[in-house]
Parts: sequence; structure tokens; C-alpha cells
Amino acid sequence: MAWFKRTEKGIQTPTEDKKDVPKGLWYKSPTGKIVDQDELAKNLWVSPEDDFHVRIGSSEYFQILFDNNEFKELDAKMTSKDPLKFTDTKKYADRLKDVMEKTGLKDAVRTGVGKSKGKDLVVCCMDFTFIGGSMGAVVGEKIARGIDYSIKNKVPFMMISKSGGARMMEAAYSLMQLAKTSAKLAQLADAGIPYISLCTDPTTGGTTASYAMLGDINIGEPGALIGFAGPRVVKDTTGKDLPEGFQTSEFLLEHGFLDFITHRKELKDKVNLYIDLILNQTVR
Repeated sequence: MAWFKRTEKGIQTPTEDKKDVPKGLWYKSPTGKIVDQDELAKNLWVSPEDDFHVRIGSSEYFQILFDNNEFKELDAKMTSKDPLKFTDTKKYADRLKDVMEKTGLKDAVRTGVGKSKGKDLVVCCMDFTFIGGSMGAVVGEKIARGIDYSIKNKVPFMMISKSGGARMMEAAYSLMQLAKTSAKLAQLADAGIPYISLCTDPTTGGTTASYAMLGDINIGEPGALIGFAGPRVVKDTTGKDLPEGFQTSEFLLEHGFLDFITHRKELKDKVNLYIDLILNQTVR
């Protein structure tokens, strides 16, 4: 009977020797579909079971857009300061330090320059894992510098938005970035350089109210949440019941706020097609 019955008391297996299933092996989509993580990555982080587009960051988008994932990052070491000495549940300076250690990111946006289908492209991509992709002074400055690079080198510019809006810990400094980035995009337009804006899940607040909706071509990912204020605020302000799904990319496409919805598998081809058409050059 000893083969299934413990004959010695106090036997304990060290934690490092336990055979638990490793975390992250499976992904569960909002519809309840279970997907293998490796399978998900091979499918560009889109669930093959229900086509749900999983929220991803700058590293993944750069991998999708740049040829052989080769690019140069601009202003990689730029970090936020705490001019207001802001404190909520913790000091803003401490929050910045913690989130940088946790994510390995310097702020909520990264700028990459590389070849996409053989031609140069500047991509500014936001990371939601860095304080909800909130827009602070560094985000605005890095976007502005990315636009300056595009103007100087005559390279098309692409913005991938993924944000909860303005960063409250920087107050007016954050709100100033709406005007700053919009002015820079006006300069880009005057230079005749294409600007492609991709709205991903979520694109909200001041991001939506500025650069996210100013593209020559405005694209959304399937099922993305895109809006300015939350549904409760909109309902209280307008005093009207809201249609179902009124802040999804599909609803916005139907009502003219987006030009296209692009599946992630087709993103690289579509972005470069739009650029070729805008510049009236041979389609790649």
C-alpha cells in the first residue's frame, strides 16, 4: 500500500522542484477561447479562434512593420521628470522609477526608424503598460522629434496610438502636448510628407483629441476602443442613451471618423500601400 500511501510524515517538496504549469503558456481571449501563447505569437498576437486582437506594445509593432525587425530607435534614453513634485497614492518620481524597472521602458512611447517593404519609415508607437500609455511631456517631445526627423529626411511618418489620455501627474504640461504635436503635424503636412495614424485598443482622451485623429489616413484595428470620454461621462453630458458599441472602431468607421479598419496580418502591406498612393509612386 506504500506505493500510494505516504509512510513518512513531514515530507515537503521544495518550491523550485514543483512541476506547476509555467505562467503565460496559454492565453484566454475575452470570448473564452484558449490559445497557446506560441501559436498566438506566430499569428501576430491575433487569436486564431475568434480573431481577437490582443493588446501589444512597441516591440511587437516594430517587429511587424520593420523589415527583419531592423530599426534605429530615436531618443531612446529620454525620461520624464517631476516638475510639480506630484503625489497621489505614491510620489510620481517613485512611480516612474517603479514602472521603468517593471516594463524596461523609459516612457510611454518609442520611436523607430527603419525599412518597411524596402523604404524608410518613421514609427512612433505607444506602450500601454507604461502608466496606461498616458501622454506626458516626454511623449509629446518624442513624437515632435520623430516628426522633425521625418521632415528633415523626407520620410513618411506613422503614429500608433494606445493611450488612456493625458498624464494627470504632469497637469498642464501634459495638456500642452495636444497643441504641440498638432502643430508639428501641421508642419509635416506643409512639407507634403504622408502621415498614417493607427488607433489601437484603447485610444482615448487627449490622444484622440490630437494626433490620433489627424492622419492623412486614419486606421483602426478590429474591435479597438476609440473615444474621448468614457460612456458614462458622454451619457451624462448629452443626456441621451448611447448606441451599442458606439466607441468601437467599427462604429467609428461607419460614421466617418476612420478611413479603414486593418487586420494586423495586413497592416504592413496596407500602410505601405497607402503611402505609395499618397505619394503617387509605384505600388510595392
